[in-house]
Amino acid sequence: MTESALTEAYIRARLDAQARPPGSLGRIEDLAVELALIQKRATPCADRIALLLFAGDHGLTQEGVSAYPAEVTQAMVATFLAGRATANAFARAVGVQTTVIDAGVAADLSHPDLVDAKMGRGTRNAAREPAMTVDETTLALARGAAQATAAVARGADVLALGEMGIGNTASAALLMHRLAPAALDDCMGVGAGHDAAGLAKKRAALVRAAERSDAVEPFEVLSQFGGYEIAMMAGAIHGAADRNTPVIVDGFICTAAALVAVRLRPETRRVCLFAHRSAEAGHARMLQVLDARPLLDLNLRLGEGTGALVAAPLVRAAAALLSDVASLDDVMGGRL
Repeated sequence: MTESALTEAYIRARLDAQARPPGSLGRIEDLAVELALIQKRATPCADRIALLLFAGDHGLTQEGVSAYPAEVTQAMVATFLAGRATANAFARAVGVQTTVIDAGVAADLSHPDLVDAKMGRGTRNAAREPAMTVDETTLALARGAAQATAAVARGADVLALGEMGIGNTASAALLMHRLAPAALDDCMGVGAGHDAAGLAKKRAALVRAAERSDAVEPFEVLSQFGGYEIAMMAGAIHGAADRNTPVIVDGFICTAAALVAVRLRPETRRVCLFAHRSAEAGHARMLQVLDARPLLDLNLRLGEGTGALVAAPLVRAAAALLSDVASLDDVMGGRL
């Protein structure tokens, strides 16, 4: 079977010929089709899934957009590297290798297992000035693509995205506001845990940021409002698409990165597998804009790639469906 002959109809015919009622595995069959078409293989593989966890800080935290101080980003990176965060526990449970990447944490970090891709000590305050320069935005996208390329070179069949960055739900809301597009109030949520007063403060900061710039072109929107970790995740999707590698997209912030990636390069939408519908306000709308059907709906809103990790076994099962299941003809013909 050549790549040019690999079509959805061919893959579905193979699934329908298996030793079970046609269509009996519902969304798993759809996922198997997606994997085959992304990898351009009649028997896709998802044995080796790699989580790329990008961390970065945001100048927007100066406006009080988060219930937590920026120092929590650095503390959580240390927790990832110690193997004690929720993402680490989930990754071990589902057999996923995790790579932690410093995209722009506002601290000097050093650890043998930390990938140093630091763009700076956090972005600028997007409520007052562009979060990133044009050159920084270009470089962050390129560094993200390079991380995806390196993971595939290390043998990853599928990538998963995760993030850590205090204030990044605010950045993601601004990106959604301009790129969906959607009303700002429809893009905002409690993030890591705001009360009513905190949410009002966050909204005021986002309004100031939105009023400061009228950017609508995707690259400019990313420069004005994005984060180093968000830009690198968008770049990672581009890099994965160039290598026909599926990407499991986590929650609200990762989906904002996917929205950026797709607005910059529409053809890269084909590699995105959306793990879950998070509890963060705006995520359901953003998934709708991307014509995405999430695999799970578990009321998650942690980030870190946790939703992508929970979805990883479903992706593996879908790949196995096309590689390991006998056809009805083989069963009835005694050819097993």
